[in-house]
Amino acid sequence: MTDEAPLLWSPLTIRGLTLRNRVMISPMAMYSAADGRADDFHLVHLGRFALGSAGLVFAEATAVSEQGRITHGCVGLWHDDQIPGFRRIADFLHRFGAAAGIQLCHSGHKGSSQRPWHGGGPLGPADLEARGEAPWPSLGVTETPFGTGWPQPRQATAADLDRLVADFAEAARRADAAGLDVIEVHCAHGYMLHSFLSPVSNTRTDGYGGDLAGRMRFPLRVAAAVRAAFPAEKPVFVRVSAVDGVDVGWTMEDTIVFAKALKAIGIDAVDCSTGGMMLARQQMLISRSPGFQVPFAAGVRREAGIASIAVGLIRDATHAEEILQAGDADLIAIAREALVDPNWAAEAALRTAGDGGWQQWPERFGWWLMRRARQQGESFGPKKTS
Repeated sequence: MTDEAPLLWSPLTIRGLTLRNRVMISPMAMYSAADGRADDFHLVHLGRFALGSAGLVFAEATAVSEQGRITHGCVGLWHDDQIPGFRRIADFLHRFGAAAGIQLCHSGHKGSSQRPWHGGGPLGPADLEARGEAPWPSLGVTETPFGTGWPQPRQATAADLDRLVADFAEAARRADAAGLDVIEVHCAHGYMLHSFLSPVSNTRTDGYGGDLAGRMRFPLRVAAAVRAAFPAEKPVFVRVSAVDGVDVGWTMEDTIVFAKALKAIGIDAVDCSTGGMMLARQQMLISRSPGFQVPFAAGVRREAGIASIAVGLIRDATHAEEILQAGDADLIAIAREALVDPNWAAEAALRTAGDGGWQQWPERFGWWLMRRARQQGESFGPKKTS
């Protein structure tokens, strides 16, 4: 840490959008919607992060078609009736200074799943009996199931892929109609677009399989369609699994090639996660030390020349600032830590900017807390040496 103004609290301009700071709330699936509609739960859940001073707040993985849901509880943007719920959320986030983002997704061979707290496996007769949640036919990169015990998907045809491109583009237009500022295209975690990228899952022999160029072809079509459908002044991000695992499948070298191709079609930032394929235990990336995925964001930023987003066990403000100061990322994505503390961003301002960080708190309650701190003789920020 230095005596300079913290980068975490410096504005960031991407296209026509200026974020008030570098704290991004990552998409976190809540599996709590009915008919894909965002409701009061989603408004309160996401709104508290704006009150907690985050610069950019993302809604969770949002299905672009009914078939593309992960679970019965997933939100969606496959029809216009789903726009108003997201409009309410965007309006609230804007009112309290945060930009509003949404992650667009198709589940692929991981669709028709139970909610995690019901087991997270494929839906079956017990789910229909207990909750009225019937399975539906899934669509995949091939006919190979996601894993043992999962149903066989139908392999996507050329016509299916054309329809999916249109679905993503239409969802992007609905996102704009809802007043959302940023779209993130979900190309990670074993879902449809990632399953095209990874040689673990993509064994197609047509133009959408085979070598790296073939495996990238469909995700790039989708990303280009979303970019074209969303206003030019609004950013589009892409989330990737930078590696599938340890010495298997999709690699960091592949990610760099993909990131360069994304930049060439106008994508603004790459959000660097990992994993999502069903792998043998010894092949899984199991490191869970703080910031274990930061090197992937750093590599994308330096080698592909595109803005990157660091995510994964970044739990404290000092660490977040160090990542930015090192030039390893442009945005810091916070997920589970924000569930623990929705005011993470506001508290991070005090930890990195000292008492000046009170300016980042909403005045409606920041003034109370600032007065209490001064009465108690509390001070914040890194200790200065002389």
